[in-house]
Amino acid sequence: MEIKSPEKEVEHDIDFDDEGNVVFKKKVKVKMGSKSRAGGSQFETRVRKDLEDKGWIVDKWSNNVDLDEGRIVPCKRKFNPFNKVMGIGTGFPDFVCFQLMEGDKYKVIGVEVKMNGNLSRVEKEKCVWYLDSGIFSEILVAKKVKEKNRVRVEYVDVSEILGRMR
Repeated sequence: MEIKSPEKEVEHDIDFDDEGNVVFKKKVKVKMGSKSRAGGSQFETRVRKDLEDKGWIVDKWSNNVDLDEGRIVPCKRKFNPFNKVMGIGTGFPDFVCFQLMEGDKYKVIGVEVKMNGNLSRVEKEKCVWYLDSGIFSEILVAKKVKEKNRVRVEYVDVSEILGRMR
């Protein structure tokens, strides 16, 4: 009779950061992160379709704000050499949307997609900069609302969020 010892599953995954240092990541957290990322991109696609159905012309915003210099800069491309994937959509806000108003005027808004609807402090500061500079006439935060067994997109104007800021 042969006795087999139970094989212990490895808890950590090994990765390397930008400087080449070894980083240990828990496999449970890696799996949870990939599910969150997939859910976020699915919700982003849903928001884009919803905006297009409402008559907006939607495009991915590929710029970011450098708050130290007070100007718009192109966002950095994120490359994962293991998956051979280039992440392009890393700008803030996620979308720039155009809608033709009367005559030749367009309404230009920014839309940031958040599953929970919460913005970080830095994101709030970027919103203030965009609005003060006149880049966007308004910025909306799209959040996910679950009703029974349906998912609905709710838009919150960032001025309401900024009004609640301390």
